[in-house]
Amino acid sequence: MESPRARSSRRARPSRTRPMLYTALATVAIVGGTAAGTVYVKAQAHSGGTPVSSAGSPTASTSATADGEESVEPVAQPAVDYDSLLAKAMKSVPVGGKAEVSVAVLDMDSGDSATYGDGAFDTASIVKVDILATLLLQAQDADRQLTATEKAYAVKMIENSDNTSASALWDVIGKADGLDAANKKFGLTGTEGGDGALWGLTQTTAADQLKLLQQVFGDGSKLSKASQTYIKGLMGRIEADQHWGVSAAADGSKWALKNGWLARSTTNLWDINSIGRVTVDGHDYLVATLSKGNSTQAKGISLVEAAAKAAVSVFTGDTATASASTSASASAS
Repeated sequence: MESPRARSSRRARPSRTRPMLYTALATVAIVGGTAAGTVYVKAQAHSGGTPVSSAGSPTASTSATADGEESVEPVAQPAVDYDSLLAKAMKSVPVGGKAEVSVAVLDMDSGDSATYGDGAFDTASIVKVDILATLLLQAQDADRQLTATEKAYAVKMIENSDNTSASALWDVIGKADGLDAANKKFGLTGTEGGDGALWGLTQTTAADQLKLLQQVFGDGSKLSKASQTYIKGLMGRIEADQHWGVSAAADGSKWALKNGWLARSTTNLWDINSIGRVTVDGHDYLVATLSKGNSTQAKGISLVEAAAKAAVSVFTGDTATASASTSASASAS
């Protein structure tokens, strides 16, 4: 039997209670999106917790739904005007005398592009890429391979910019008619083949040359993967004295290009062009730079190189370096 003291002591001892832990687990699920990048988010709380809110986000607002959930309303992000950014970058590019320049660039990762200038220019030798693309497309349609002679011409035409080889393949593709027919399939709308044997006087725009480069380097091309690989390989093996142009915007030797240069007999002024793919910090960009009215070949080369650097800087953000190298090129000219 317990003593009265023992019973009193047991009654006086405070009782112990285990603290209850209330844990709210929240899940957030993305339930929709738009082409502009706007995302719809739904938040829901479990285990007795309160709803999770994203109201603090500066790009979204919340509203309650009938089931007690909160949905985050979309707020569209403003689109970046890359054309305006390129126009601003081009203000640092010196264009002397009667010279004119146009440039177009495409970020192959994002698919975003920018164009400066919409005038027509003589292609000079950059049309040789178009001639080869046309030849390969025609061969695909005819379900045949290039002949040994055609391959020999193609190598000299692209790697060495040999004009005799270009003239031979110009005839094979059917001259301007063949080029124009292929370009229609490629989606080029501002390019017209030169009259007769004058393939170098084919007229084009920077925007069209960007479309052509997409056929060579991009997805969804009318050219087969084998044809794309063939052209890219030749453009990556340009002979040493032609390592200029859009390559100025690349990291070291990470480029594939074709240049064009032509002194017009009617004006004694130079057409200087460069098209190709460049790699910067592991990212690939397609660049087309066209110019005319240059007083010398050297000044035309400096102009297209400065334009290529300015164009790529729109996406890399390296405008300071582009401006500095542009000034250096102008001084060297």
